[in-house]
Amino acid sequence: MNMFKNRSISALTVLAIGLSLLLNACHSDDKAKEEAKQEEQQEAAIDNPSVSVAAVEKGKLSTNIAVPGELLPYQQVDLYAKINSYVKKLMVDIGSQVRTGQLLVTLEAPEINSQLAGARSRIKQQEAIYFASKATYDRLVSTSKTPGTISQNDLEQADAKKNADFANVEAAKSAYKEVSSNLAYLEIRAPFDGVITSRNINAGAYVGPGGKGSDPLFVLQDQTRLRLVISVPESYVGGLTHKSEVKFTVRELPGEKFTAKIARLAGALDEKLRSERVEMDVYNKSKRLLPHMYADVEVPLPSHDSTLIVPKSAVVSSTEKVFVIKVVDHHAHWVDVKKGFQSGDKMEVYGDLKADDKVIKDATDEIRDGQTVKD
Repeated sequence: MNMFKNRSISALTVLAIGLSLLLNACHSDDKAKEEAKQEEQQEAAIDNPSVSVAAVEKGKLSTNIAVPGELLPYQQVDLYAKINSYVKKLMVDIGSQVRTGQLLVTLEAPEINSQLAGARSRIKQQEAIYFASKATYDRLVSTSKTPGTISQNDLEQADAKKNADFANVEAAKSAYKEVSSNLAYLEIRAPFDGVITSRNINAGAYVGPGGKGSDPLFVLQDQTRLRLVISVPESYVGGLTHKSEVKFTVRELPGEKFTAKIARLAGALDEKLRSERVEMDVYNKSKRLLPHMYADVEVPLPSHDSTLIVPKSAVVSSTEKVFVIKVVDHHAHWVDVKKGFQSGDKMEVYGDLKADDKVIKDATDEIRDGQTVKD
């Protein structure tokens, strides 16, 4: 009886194993078919990818570019002494508001007085010599009226000496003017209205003509009018005009926006930065803005007429070229383009396109030229 039972259990075990093997074989076959089907679908998707297309539009596109800028004084000058001298008296200090022509400092140079005295003495000496030679010439002229008394050569030589002595008088007077003009350099005055922003001298200091590396006596800035200076990249310079108005902010005054109008265009590109220098005049009567503050500037770029516009994602920039993919009769065609202005998710392009052409919206260089696509 036990033997019969054992044989029945063995038969059932064999049957179960057989059924399991049969089921596994069927499952493996279904899995292989499913994988083959997926592989076919992937190949079909690669060979005939489904794409979304967008129409090329014709219109105007305006945009702003954000560039950093710096506020500079409208005028700034470093003031130096013209001649070697000593500081006699200071009239201003850092922060002083000065007017055009206002006296800032007086200097003294004792040797100039002795030079002036010497120059005056030379004038008198040359005048005395001239008067003597002129009197001699006049007497010879008077005597020569009697025939045979004075030779013509003596008259000519006397006249030449008189003229030479007169020239020496004029030279002495010019030397005196040269020395006396130095007296004006002992008073340093403001060349324009502004603020003294730096002072590097004290009373009694020895000063002289400015050289390389030497500090100026004063630095004077015009702060009621500032220059906002920016550098606009080469690709955007074509849209700038003197009528353009920019908006800018400074970090030191959060929440406030300022406006300025373009006043000067350099008209040439910086060779290193490949950008054009642009300046705006900023009137700063309240003096809340300070020179050398940095600004964040929004520059409006005017739209171009009759430009073609596509989604920004439709433009592919590869290592070889920039292109969009035009769809014609379910085939992809690469079209070389040049980029224009960009605003949001739109971009100007220039190439062999026309309005209402269909381009792949999310283009990539994985879609080859001439490939069949589903749109």
